Amino acid sequence: MTGPESIGLRPARLGILLSGRGSNFLAIAEAIKSGKLAAEIAVVISNVADAPGLERAREIGLATAVFVSKGRKRAEHDADVAACLREHNAELVILAGYMRLLSPEFIGAFPNRILNIHPSLLPAFPGLDAQTQAFDYGCKVAGCTVHFVDEQLDHGVIVLQRSIPVLDHDDAHSLADRILDEEHLAYPEAIARVISGTYRIEGRRYVWVSGEPVPAVK
Repeated sequence: MTGPESIGLRPARLGILLSGRGSNFLAIAEAIKSGKLAAEIAVVISNVADAPGLERAREIGLATAVFVSKGRKRAEHDADVAACLREHNAELVILAGYMRLLSPEFIGAFPNRILNIHPSLLPAFPGLDAQTQAFDYGCKVAGCTVHFVDEQLDHGVIVLQRSIPVLDHDDAHSLADRILDEEHLAYPEAIARVISGTYRIEGRRYVWVSGEPVPAVK
């Protein structure tokens, strides 16, 4: 499977899903503003009405939408979100601290068009509190992973990973902070790689196929 050739010829339209402060969303927005990432944010959607990231999106003039998930059936909620993304012509869905599992129907509506970032070097430590899991396990190296989303938790094809050493003076909190710094670099770069369209997926492997250098966002 190759990457989408239609994306990369013009700024790609991103649909951001978040539930909290949205620090990765803000890193992506800054990369776009500075010209380092050839994309535009079509809409920012939250399942939490008072998510700080949603308010920040409004402050910088982005389109926003809220679909509160609490008390709703997953498939019904996700259908509303998918309809909103289509309404705004979002081509790539970016999970930026979206604390909700996606329904199979939603994933099927955006095949190989949903990216997530996880604060561990997958497949190690999927799920919640990955940084603490890595610290408690005694890992000497930690990091983050950007991957496509499939129907399994923190499982899809890996696009990009960044690693850091676990320092002797680290605790779980300082390690999480340093991993977050890497996330803010990794996510824009991974998006640039995907929207370039010059890749293929072989089994579980993301393979760069262009003769040009891999896009980097610094």
